[in-house]
Amino acid sequence: MAAYTTIDNPELYFQVKIWTGTGSSNALTLDGDTDMQPDYVMIKQRSSTQQWNGYDSIRGVQKYIGWNTNIAENTQSQGLTAFGSDGFTVGTDDMVNKSSSTYVAFCWKANGSGSSNTEGNTDTTISANTTAGFSIIDGCDDLNDDDTFGHGLNSTPDMVFLKRLDDVAGWRVFYTGITDGSTLILDTTAAVGDDGATVGPVSSTLITVEGSGTGGNEGDNENVAYAWHSVQGYSKIGIYTGNGNADGPFIYTGFRPAFVMTKATNASDDWSIADNKRNPYNLAGKSLRPNSNSDEDSSADIDILSNGFKVRQADSHRINYDGDTFLYMAFAEAPFVNSNGVPCNAR
Repeated sequence: MAAYTTIDNPELYFQVKIWTGTGSSNALTLDGDTDMQPDYVMIKQRSSTQQWNGYDSIRGVQKYIGWNTNIAENTQSQGLTAFGSDGFTVGTDDMVNKSSSTYVAFCWKANGSGSSNTEGNTDTTISANTTAGFSIIDGCDDLNDDDTFGHGLNSTPDMVFLKRLDDVAGWRVFYTGITDGSTLILDTTAAVGDDGATVGPVSSTLITVEGSGTGGNEGDNENVAYAWHSVQGYSKIGIYTGNGNADGPFIYTGFRPAFVMTKATNASDDWSIADNKRNPYNLAGKSLRPNSNSDEDSSADIDILSNGFKVRQADSHRINYDGDTFLYMAFAEAPFVNSNGVPCNAR
């Protein structure tokens, strides 16, 4: 029997929302049975090429920065205009609400507008949800080699995204197991490498930056970071090895995923996201590329199962090339076993 989960209702902490644009202000309600006021919302137009738009409750509405871009933070008065008690409101901008276009948003719950944190040698504002293992960290200014800042969680993060807000710089990615001095970059297809600016190591309290150059640790600048750690039955961050076969590896998560992100760490290819709302039935063939503004495609097939996911794409550096090492991050729709040890219903 699988280990008991610590979260019986994942919808309290993560939900996926899909909608068709109206071209006018649109208050969107999350589809789950449980209300959740999101603190981090990442939006992507599915039906056309358009950059990703990310908003969080510390930086505030109208301020966006997308996963696929290395440009500075921008303000859009008609982007995400409000966080609601059970969703969010989008304005009239084509990036979030063009008439008849289709969209998806990935929504995480942190802890509202945040509070100050003085751990490390860099003061920050942190919105941390210690139950769900997720925090938003704003500020972390003027970062230089070996500077540190707190993450506000009660366990060591397994994944950290760091982005410089005031200049052209890519998203630096830390994950458990990466070699110190190396990084993945979220807005490119590159394999793990050393470009002179990295995130990590991390500890139970602090995140460290290393090196010099663009990417969050050079001179007078402001950064934002997002940190996650795995939570039994709710989230899982890990590694799998590809076999190059359409009958690909099965990755046990302990829950039915609502969201799966993957990236080859040793090869150059796109990041990939599948989710349960765009793919309510298997084969889950509709995928998006976080590093690209491209529209939805069908080049990274998986099956979303009651206790994990199974790769169904052959010979793909994106998701299943033989011998490649793949990073994954998954969040739950429903736990496989609840906190009382009872198997949960799965579709």
